[in-house]
Amino acid sequence: MKLGFVGLGTMGLPMANNLLRAGLPLTVWNRTPERSAELVARGANAAADIDDLCASADTILLTLLDEHAVDAVLGRGTPAFRDRVAGRTWVQLGTTAPAYSQALARDIDDAGGDYVEAPVSGSSVPAAQGRLVGMLAGRAEVIDRVAPLLAPLCRDRFICGAVPNALRLKLAVNHYLIATVVALAETMHAARANGIDPILLREILDAGPMASEVSRGKLAKLVSGDHVAQAAIRDVRTIAQLVAEQARSAGIDAPLIAHCAALYQRAVECGGGDLDLSAAVEWVAHHA
Repeated sequence: MKLGFVGLGTMGLPMANNLLRAGLPLTVWNRTPERSAELVARGANAAADIDDLCASADTILLTLLDEHAVDAVLGRGTPAFRDRVAGRTWVQLGTTAPAYSQALARDIDDAGGDYVEAPVSGSSVPAAQGRLVGMLAGRAEVIDRVAPLLAPLCRDRFICGAVPNALRLKLAVNHYLIATVVALAETMHAARANGIDPILLREILDAGPMASEVSRGKLAKLVSGDHVAQAAIRDVRTIAQLVAEQARSAGIDAPLIAHCAALYQRAVECGGGDLDLSAAVEWVAHHA
């Protein structure tokens, strides 16, 4: 299997690194070419452009910013699309609207390619550790080929059925995650306003029954004021909007995620889009 990787951002770069560490030959391409340098130094091949990568790989993993970036890279809606897609397996690791992914799967199938939806749960830290949680959807025989490739990336992998079930599940996971982080951030903000020692509060929460890997990690950032993005506010804003839309489309009233989506939108408008998702409450409070 000749493996390609497209999109070397906050999540893509550590995932590609883990594939190299596992000894998999890898050709990489990023729209910002200098992002490939670290991987090339570790043995990856750098493609000159997306067509060069397609010529070098029969299975290509995508971790792109959004739906528009995926369409642009694949040349969807142009004559280049069929040439890039035909005879190849495309693995979508990013988060998009389920309806978009379902339409993309049909287009790739019609063009003679294969498609697997494989969103992952986790931020840059578990990505670097190879401890993401993967959700896979697509045709069973294609998933059987792709699933072993995710072993260096994911601690656990779950087969979710047909496209777009993996993305529906990913959005459900993010519903819980986003609400949890906002609750933690609001708790810390209110505690500081009331003169409560944030270090002591963190210790108590870490010791209690509600503690989790997420809560401990984000509380550490909230106490120290570390806003370096593990998952950026701008990206979480987009995902929160997708989560809220999934609830609305099912006729479900979900005011909590609607509040979170509005919070992250305000944080982006206030200039905090590149900060970690845990910083949104404090950022909006001080910059709105």
